[in-house]
Amino acid sequence: MTKRGQTAKEATVADVARAAGVSKAQAARALGGYGAVSEQVLSLVVAAAEQLGYRPNQLAKSMTTGRSNSIGVIVGDIENAHFGLALRGISDEVRDAGYTVVLVNTDEDPEAEAGAVQELLQQRVAGLIVAPCSSTETAHLESAQERGRAVVLFDRGIHGLALDTVRVDFADVALQVGRVLLDAGHRRVGYVSSLRIPEPYEHGMDLGLSPVADRVGGIERAYREAGAEWDASLVKLNAASDDTLAAACAELLDQPEPATAVVCSDSLIALGVLGQIKRRGLRIPDDISVVAYDDFLWTELVEPPLTVVAQPVYDMGREAARVLLRRLGHRVPAEQLPLRPHLVRRASVGAPRARTTTGSADHR
Repeated sequence: MTKRGQTAKEATVADVARAAGVSKAQAARALGGYGAVSEQVLSLVVAAAEQLGYRPNQLAKSMTTGRSNSIGVIVGDIENAHFGLALRGISDEVRDAGYTVVLVNTDEDPEAEAGAVQELLQQRVAGLIVAPCSSTETAHLESAQERGRAVVLFDRGIHGLALDTVRVDFADVALQVGRVLLDAGHRRVGYVSSLRIPEPYEHGMDLGLSPVADRVGGIERAYREAGAEWDASLVKLNAASDDTLAAACAELLDQPEPATAVVCSDSLIALGVLGQIKRRGLRIPDDISVVAYDDFLWTELVEPPLTVVAQPVYDMGREAARVLLRRLGHRVPAEQLPLRPHLVRRASVGAPRARTTTGSADHR
């Protein structure tokens, strides 16, 4: 027992090694998560560390391994609740392994993303979890991998880049969304997303390994099944600001043949679309139907409650963290968390009605 006025001596790697009956080098590798140690040695070292209340010297660890106890997380829009919930999953998972999270927002700008990767590497982060905003501008991610940093892609993948990727396959549920709208009688279905592309969308355009590619592709499949063709001009991408979102909605809602249904790529887009619909005096689903991706509480509380595609965002974050921890040498269970989206049908989808371009309903 420590006497009054004395400070308890913190346990060192040598103390842990002595208690575990292993060499100091073995204890250092087990505690630092680098190099190779047997399961038996790891078990002995972990038990001794817990018994002694060992706390790693993160500065020393950084000097030895070239990395800190931080994980860099790079996303396109921290205002989007989707990324906030995913970050919670990441943080909860890495905290138990002794890591903290450094979050960087890029506003879906490839140059900002490249700068963020460079800055985080200079901070000696142990690894990176990135929701890439471009499927073509990837040199910064390849550079991080070449420099020995573990990199995990989250939410979006990249063709031809050999990096661990955690994403949900939306192809089947997007097909279901398309069928629901077509069965209700809709033929002019709009889709709105913040995904940045240099040109207007055209059928067959490569949107990378992104959720948007799955979702657009699923609706197009539903149209083909019905023997119809989806008007590509109704796919509105690049809606990354209030102004561009308003412009996208104007192109969908204020035309001689307006969209009769709108699919929103995420909850933030959905809020903006609902605002534009309200400004025009339109009613859901009497004048226009709405489907949104992400099942947050507010989508059920609005009137009418929104039909949504629910996805396991928190578990996606946890799984991305688990993949990264395994890359960093931590013993994390290999089984993957179930990452399956599903459609939640509520009251925001109805049969289309003809209406004038001023937004008033024509109740024939």
